[in-house]
Amino acid sequence: MSSIINPAILEELQNLSRADYLSILVPLAIVGYVGWTSLQKDRRTVIEQKQERVFVVGASSGIGRQIALDYAARGAIVAIMGRRKVELETVGDECLSAGAPRAISIVGDFAVVDNVLKARNVIKKELGGLDTLIVSAGVSALQPLLTGVALAERDSNGDFTSDAPSREGIQQAQDVAARAMTSNYVGPLVTATTFIPMLELTSKAPAILLISSAAAIMPAPTRSLYCSTKGASLLLYQSLAIEHPKIQFSNIIAATVEGNFRAGAVDSGPVRESVTRALTRKYVSEVCVDAIDRGKRNAIIPGSYRVAHALYWIYPNLIHRLGRNKYNFT
Repeated sequence: MSSIINPAILEELQNLSRADYLSILVPLAIVGYVGWTSLQKDRRTVIEQKQERVFVVGASSGIGRQIALDYAARGAIVAIMGRRKVELETVGDECLSAGAPRAISIVGDFAVVDNVLKARNVIKKELGGLDTLIVSAGVSALQPLLTGVALAERDSNGDFTSDAPSREGIQQAQDVAARAMTSNYVGPLVTATTFIPMLELTSKAPAILLISSAAAIMPAPTRSLYCSTKGASLLLYQSLAIEHPKIQFSNIIAATVEGNFRAGAVDSGPVRESVTRALTRKYVSEVCVDAIDRGKRNAIIPGSYRVAHALYWIYPNLIHRLGRNKYNFT
């Protein structure tokens, strides 16, 4: 390297501090990213909005419902899937009222192979293929792994009362983790595996979007099971994007979102964080639709979490402290 670079310049580079490197690299990265995104072709120039065939998994409530309604308002043909029949059919009716020419409701669990195969068969028969797949289903987990799930106890000083968690507690930790893994990883895996070939063969511009979480990229206390399972599905879809370049993959990495998502936590834990500043479902849906339209691979919202994510690798103790404060963990 020294034979290529002027020795004086090399010496200057070697003397740069970490802060100096960041002051150089961060602006370059921002400029490069802005330039790259400006060159991305808008997908709507390839697929007309009123001809787009959209399948939303986890559409009976929450973000999935809002995304289905937003696509319906654009005139897209919408198929929706969820486990709760009554709620799902209500969303289907809302989609028709919002402007969808067709709205197909498919009751099922996206982690059950036969249920997802049924959805694929219905979509192939009724729509002839698929353009856009949105995976919005999942579950929360809200308790510390050892003391909340595995039943390990601490004394008033914060020390464990025993060096041996019980078999019952360890088994419970395994069972709860399995439930979280089924919804947050196995479901996205089954859905992607089932629909990727159809997307590639029947769409002019196939796209898949995963609703992930900031918990997938930053650790948090009381969220060990949630973070690890959401992180697994995020990396799965990011890897699939490399394996299947014909499909545009987008991942929405969102902070706390309004709603009752946490009420169904697999560990029945209490909500520890404040939701007064939570992102609205409407805003998250708009970011999702825009990411698909413009080919954005990863959208971290709100923007401040991009900074937090970068800071984790530079000053992890700061992010640990902020995490403890957010989740009232001592």
